[in-house]
Amino acid sequence: MTRRRASKDPQTIPLAPPSATATRSTHAKPLVEISEDEQWRLINQSGILKTSALKSEIAGQQEEELSLSDEIFNAVLLIIPFSAILLLMEVLIRHQYSKEASLEVITERMVSGVPILSLFIFYILHPALRYKQSRRMQALLAVLSITVGSRMLYLLDNASFLVNMKQCPPLATVWIYTIMQLDLELAVGSLICVGGFVWWKDLRILRG
Repeated sequence: MTRRRASKDPQTIPLAPPSATATRSTHAKPLVEISEDEQWRLINQSGILKTSALKSEIAGQQEEELSLSDEIFNAVLLIIPFSAILLLMEVLIRHQYSKEASLEVITERMVSGVPILSLFIFYILHPALRYKQSRRMQALLAVLSITVGSRMLYLLDNASFLVNMKQCPPLATVWIYTIMQLDLELAVGSLICVGGFVWWKDLRILRG
């Protein structure tokens, strides 16, 4: 006779919910228990902490050295074009008043103006002294931009040609530099303030 395989009733098979299985696995003890003191002893003996501390110290020194070279490099990248702007403004102001821009006069002006401009640019870029992205520095640059721009336009309308030739080239260079270093909102706001000053004083720039 053929034996019939006894069928198992699904209701007779014991089933365990997933939560019970997870609970049993969670409460299972580790194979090897190591105390916290023993763990720290093993870490200290391995020398991992000393190696990581040494690596972080070396990385910090390299970062400081690179930061100084980067600051000098960034300053030079700005000093060169703004020195050219100062030279251009000097030539233009003399051409406006029909004065000869001789090599001797231009050289004398650049020798005295470029070092001051270089210090001004470097100290604004230097993060340890005056970081240009800080709120205080941005506010100072905005005030300086409004003051320099208003002063230059007022001199062009009211001062003599000797005063204009002496003061307007450096004022124009500093004005351009402050606008470049400002955030967009502050740069637009400072230009609006200068425009308001020109309208208030009824300067010649509005009359053509």
